[in-house]
Amino acid sequence: MGRRGESEFVAFAEACRPALRRTAFLMCGDWDHAADIVQEAMIRVYVAWPRLEQDHGLRAYARRAVVSVAIEQARKRSSREVPTDQIGDRRVDDAADQLADRLLLMSALAELPARQRACVVLRFYEDLGVEAVAEALGCRTGTVKSQTARGLEALRAAYARHGGELVVRPGVPAEAKEVTP
Repeated sequence: MGRRGESEFVAFAEACRPALRRTAFLMCGDWDHAADIVQEAMIRVYVAWPRLEQDHGLRAYARRAVVSVAIEQARKRSSREVPTDQIGDRRVDDAADQLADRLLLMSALAELPARQRACVVLRFYEDLGVEAVAEALGCRTGTVKSQTARGLEALRAAYARHGGELVVRPGVPAEAKEVTP
């Protein structure tokens, strides 16, 4: 890779690293592990850099690399126990409530299988459409829809199991309960 290509890659990597790390964190639930996932993904992007179109889809390619690495590592670590913290019932203030809810949600998210977690994270955190998620995961749109539906159902159940309350928001039918972190 020439000097110009390498400097462009460095600028690209620095610009997109924070967003990729947040996505990786939601995939794995650990900031240090998320940094490792992003590092591995950026190695893949660096190797492919000379053949990538510089104006189109670089961030999407990098995001797909992050998701792929996270799923691969989750498969390798599938026998690993997922730590869950017991959060006390004591409520201090709204910030503490939000933190407790976030921890409950992260614990519930950690229980999802890797593909379901990827679909939920990409659809609702990254705010990608079904087609974009399908492209990022290398699957069909129907797979994204079914994995997302199953993931949300499993997320709701795990959230409730961890002590979170499912509430019905105004304007949302009673049968379509939402998790409110």
